[in-house]
Amino acid sequence: MITKNVGGIDRVIRLVAGLALAYAAYVTSGPAAYILWAAAAMAVFTGLVGWCGIYRLFGLNTCEIADKP
Repeated sequence: MITKNVGGIDRVIRLVAGLALAYAAYVTSGPAAYILWAAAAMAVFTGLVGWCGIYRLFGLNTCEIADKP
């Protein structure tokens, strides 16, 4: 089971950044658009799910609930 490691404010920032990246990908063309779409998808995914693989890799945790016993 995946333990949440992304907190509330962090999730909101990721969702907003993901939407901004999606808009940038929409108005951009070429290879840059594909990179922006991928970054947007990852930001929105981690914002919705509350789990980030990079945070897990480095041992980071911004989720307040996961810290409580």
